[in-house]
Amino acid sequence: MDIRIEASDLPGRTCGPGGDFPGYTDIHVGVQRRERPGELLDLHAGDAPSAVWTLECATAPGPAGTDIKGRYIQGRPGGRFIYLSWGSVDDAGGFHMFRRAKLMLDGIDADVIEAAVRSGLLLARLGLTDGKGQPLCAAVRPPVVEWSAGSS
Repeated sequence: MDIRIEASDLPGRTCGPGGDFPGYTDIHVGVQRRERPGELLDLHAGDAPSAVWTLECATAPGPAGTDIKGRYIQGRPGGRFIYLSWGSVDDAGGFHMFRRAKLMLDGIDADVIEAAVRSGLLLARLGLTDGKGQPLCAAVRPPVVEWSAGSS
């Protein structure tokens, strides 16, 4: 099965300070690989109109329902998630992470997962700007992210 993340409403390439957010420039976002925080899939600039990532994964029955594994799936069974890592890119192209959003897989209805296993595609749709106009962070579950089964 593939997981496709379709993101819109990115916060911009520059976000000024506010509250506990110090502000950053040249902001980018990518999907973090499991056990390799410096390895990111498809960096997108914070001012892009949208961002899309496709992750290959495997599914298997587990004690808490269908378990999803893959190189970009983090966490233990029953607590799996996908990290969207936010960072600044320096002049040399180095990525310096400052914040992450956790797309929590435990927030997906079992019926949606079963349909996605049959179709071969699990689809996540979400906006990446929080209520303060900053990059979305923390644990992300419905209704902030909408999960559905798609057709591959």
